[in-house]
Amino acid sequence: MSEESGRRNLRMPNKDEVFAVVTERLGGNHVRLRCADGKERLGRIPGRMKYRTWINEDDVVICEPWSWQDEKANIEWRYTDQDADQLRREGHIQ
Repeated sequence: MSEESGRRNLRMPNKDEVFAVVTERLGGNHVRLRCADGKERLGRIPGRMKYRTWINEDDVVICEPWSWQDEKANIEWRYTDQDADQLRREGHIQ
């Protein structure tokens, strides 16, 4: 990556994943998500991310809605603030 351009190749959602913004921490490994498809979901932070990646309010994440219970989702990826700004500039998220 060149520092002049500031453009990085970021991980994008797969066909069954969506962008989401963390709106509230609920304690433990649960958060409230506002997803790009317009739905509010209960997000679960998986064990592989729980202690390695801190997730706070207003973080941009990729989540995978549960196929059997659409109002819940697993968090798959968290973007840094700089990466989230790049996604907003490129029009991927609001």
